[in-house]
Amino acid sequence: MPMSGVALAAFSEQARAIGNPSSVHGFGRSVRKDLENARESIASIIGAHSSEVIFTGSGTEADNLAIKGIFWQRRLEDNRRNIVVISAIEHHAVLDPARWLAEFDGAELIEIPVDGQGFIDLAFLNDLVVRRGDEIALISIMHSNNEIGTLQPISDVVAIAEKKEIPVHTDAIQSLGKVELSFSELGVFAMTLSAHKIGGPVGVGALILRKGTEITPLLHGGGQEREIRSGTFNAAGIVAFAAAVQSSERDREKNYAHMKKLREALINIAKREVPGAWINGAPSEHSLPSIVNIGFPNTESDSLLLLFDNEGIACSAGSACSAGVQQPSHVLLALGRSEKEARSSLRFSFGPQNSMSDIEYLQACLPRVIERAQAAFKASA
Repeated sequence: MPMSGVALAAFSEQARAIGNPSSVHGFGRSVRKDLENARESIASIIGAHSSEVIFTGSGTEADNLAIKGIFWQRRLEDNRRNIVVISAIEHHAVLDPARWLAEFDGAELIEIPVDGQGFIDLAFLNDLVVRRGDEIALISIMHSNNEIGTLQPISDVVAIAEKKEIPVHTDAIQSLGKVELSFSELGVFAMTLSAHKIGGPVGVGALILRKGTEITPLLHGGGQEREIRSGTFNAAGIVAFAAAVQSSERDREKNYAHMKKLREALINIAKREVPGAWINGAPSEHSLPSIVNIGFPNTESDSLLLLFDNEGIACSAGSACSAGVQQPSHVLLALGRSEKEARSSLRFSFGPQNSMSDIEYLQACLPRVIERAQAAFKASA
């Protein structure tokens, strides 16, 4: 998503300011005031207290801080707490640190299965908490999936976890600005956000962490952010982040309706133009409006990506962070798709800046793209 005009303007103005916000001189205090105003603005919009907003350098850093930091703190308090629970379809920013803890720090990793639409198995989770809740350090379930858009029942997860007072973290990076999102109403212990998904700058994220709680930091140094995330503040990025949050929340309902219309149009076109095409994920009412994952029979996603790219259409075969890795999506495999089906699927995403003419252009390109992709598939068989 391109940086929005309001975020770019806020970034440019703040970037001209002189002073480190951790300094006590007048210039530093002035920048610090802007930074704290941005913190309060973000907190008020997402239903959090300003002290619960911890700024990071990215959503990936925030996820790592949550997974590792909560795990280490909980195990320090009680060495029986050695289990990390995640869903089978987490973003690699959660999946990989959880697997790292299992491989290098002795954690036991348990992945909750999902059904064919990507919803986690709540009965599986409940049984696990009943049987082994005293051993669970944390539960991390993403609010919405980055590849298929499925929205998870996070409040139900929290209700199950509360039986054993287990902290719940949710990666809500994809959800911010697209659907209603409230830290306090969800009841989670921690929540991850990122600026660039809502038209803010890249390189700015946030971990929303329940006030009055401690986790083990990843970085040590200046003691910024409740001594949980040391490092010089990216004041311009943070102020621009707040501007993007304000803008996206102001227009959220309008943008939701617009993107949902685009999503449903694209689904209808794919099913009509490509016999046998299928949708990976949940129906529109239980999915983000900005993502649709479509399977095209007798194709390879690598060929499809190149052919669409030649038409000026950007799409992906999975998370952009893992693009280029030649393996089927772990998300689609967890849904029960075969490797062949997973390798025949593409994710299309769009934002408020897209229009119905973009969908119509894709419709015009689709027949020749699929024809060429299927011919290449047949030739390689």
